[in-house]
Amino acid sequence: MELNFEHHQTAHCENGVASNLLLNKGLKLSEPMIFGIGSGLFFVYLPFLKVNFAPGFSYRPMPGAIFSKAAKRLGIKIKREKFSNPKEAQLALERNLEKNIPTGLQVGVFNLTYFPEEYKFHFNAHNLVVYGKENGKFLISDPVMDYTTSLSEEELEKVRYAKGALPPKGHMYYPTYIPEHVNLEEAIKKGIKDTCKNMLAPVPIIGVRAMRWVARNIPKWAEKKGTKVTNHYLGQLIRMQEEIGTGGGGFRFIYGAFLQEAAVILKNDELKELSKEITAIGDLWRDFAVDIARVYKNRNSKSNIYNELSKSMLHIADLEEAFYKKLRKAI
Repeated sequence: MELNFEHHQTAHCENGVASNLLLNKGLKLSEPMIFGIGSGLFFVYLPFLKVNFAPGFSYRPMPGAIFSKAAKRLGIKIKREKFSNPKEAQLALERNLEKNIPTGLQVGVFNLTYFPEEYKFHFNAHNLVVYGKENGKFLISDPVMDYTTSLSEEELEKVRYAKGALPPKGHMYYPTYIPEHVNLEEAIKKGIKDTCKNMLAPVPIIGVRAMRWVARNIPKWAEKKGTKVTNHYLGQLIRMQEEIGTGGGGFRFIYGAFLQEAAVILKNDELKELSKEITAIGDLWRDFAVDIARVYKNRNSKSNIYNELSKSMLHIADLEEAFYKKLRKAI
């Protein structure tokens, strides 16, 4: 049982699943367009939530939020289901496959057998598509991979019912209605306005204010918790930024591509210039990650390195704040 499904590799799992599922239904939208309309650019700092013994950092909104927001703004309907019983979850998935419905799943990363070992850690907000079943194995389209793969019933159940923060609980989703015509212009504007509102929010745990909070905490961690714990926290910060969830630099590059597309659709040259600006900010995030990696691997032993990292992140936050203010005005 293999459905007629086209696999495309993308930079981020949720955008990729959304784009591939919609393409399967005849609506062609790029990964950057899904990401921008769904207000995927985000930052949150949750010091009270521990993930892998470090504070919670995320460069993305809650799992499912990007696709849900994009769908709402485009007039698309999505059905989402969770199951307390794993056997019920498997039967529901198989019923979808029998009805020729490729289905998105939220899963945990740690037990994905086809992932390289260095990418395996306890992160439960990964997304993939199941598009068939053959010889007792589910056929998997994971958009961050350049090839399709498969998982046994036991392997799929294990990742669908991963434990820890944000447990997926068998979460599956798929589009049930796509309008004949979508209003891209209006959806783009709503997506941009929401992104600016989130990133400029007047609360300390999200947006540029959260970035500044993290930045100011870096020297404090070093002083109060010591080098080993601080480096572990910083390792978590850049892992969420560059490896799991794409995040920091990667998300800025995707958003830059979105603004390039939006500039053409909205006939707004200012968005084209702003796309260059957010791409340059993405480069700074990448440089920041490299600097942290050197510290983590004991290749930078400057006495004031934690203060320098703090200043770098504060500088990025200042640039982002100015960017979102200009973007809000442009739209």
